[in-house]
Amino acid sequence: MAASNIQESRRSQNHQASRAVVVWLGVVYLMIFLMVMIGGITRLTGSGLSMVEWRPLMGALPPLGAAEWDRVFAIYRESPQYETVNSWMELADFKRIFFWEYLHRLWGRLIGFVVLLPGIYFLLRRRLRGRAAWWVAASFVLGGLQGVLGWWMVKSGLSDRPEVSHFRLAAHLGLAFFVGAWIWWLLLDLRLGRNPGPHHARHRKAHVLSWGFLALLTVQIVYGAFMAGTRAGYLYSSWPSMNGAFLPAEALAPASGGPLSDPIFIHFLHRNLAWLVCGVGLWLAWMVRDRARMASVVLVVLLFLQFLLGVATVMAHMAVPLAAAHQGGAFLLLSAALLLTHQTRASRSLSAGGLDSAG
Repeated sequence: MAASNIQESRRSQNHQASRAVVVWLGVVYLMIFLMVMIGGITRLTGSGLSMVEWRPLMGALPPLGAAEWDRVFAIYRESPQYETVNSWMELADFKRIFFWEYLHRLWGRLIGFVVLLPGIYFLLRRRLRGRAAWWVAASFVLGGLQGVLGWWMVKSGLSDRPEVSHFRLAAHLGLAFFVGAWIWWLLLDLRLGRNPGPHHARHRKAHVLSWGFLALLTVQIVYGAFMAGTRAGYLYSSWPSMNGAFLPAEALAPASGGPLSDPIFIHFLHRNLAWLVCGVGLWLAWMVRDRARMASVVLVVLLFLQFLLGVATVMAHMAVPLAAAHQGGAFLLLSAALLLTHQTRASRSLSAGGLDSAG
């Protein structure tokens, strides 16, 4: 009887610890989502080049006092962005754009602490073991790499032209989405299990299609970053045509730069890839409606919302609230696609003990 009570007590403790791990990772996932939103606002408000220093340790503190603000503003006045774009700015104007870039960097540091400190605690208490421990460690390393990649992106806009490379911007945004997807997938493993169940032929095809849809969605997200990096979203505010044309003739000019660099072509591809993403996503949701009904419904709803947000963003000439919501919607849509992909292969939940090890 005593042994039974001890085992029951251990199971209860494991379940509580497992729930704590899941809640912790859920908080990390939510913080990454907010980071994506903050990053979008930082970009849309032209704030990304306001901090021309990179101080990984001391940079967590904002300028303290008038003398420090004057020093920081003086450094910014020597930057290409101030000289060519923002020469009209006074200190009060500079503080407004500085706020968003500072918040962006500070939030990244906070995510690092939220991953590291509870992670160490769960490791020491042996509530995070095996595969889950390695996945969390990898996410921490990737988060640190994200900071380095962010500064590499900013540096590209501190040269002669006050514009960051849209390729570096896409790499920075893409890594943020990847880290968020990494944590989300681990959460799905912990809650839904990793062992595939029996598949009918249609389910196997749906699972393959789900990976294809993820690849297509990734391309669309990259082109969204290209839109932001080349400011292509500001070129056309009409829909469904591009100021009366399906594809403006200037996009086909020999010196246009093609589909990877020409803003007109990038705009054309991004808005028309949206149709393909919606079509494939609806097809996928229909195929798995009996196996993953809730995930398929969520996917369809997010597809329509994201499409409408994209149209509204263009027609509102890249209004900051709409454009930031559109970027956040892409993150949620990717998460919904991952959920559907996971559910077409997972059939049972892990036990409470399995949550601890996830191995």
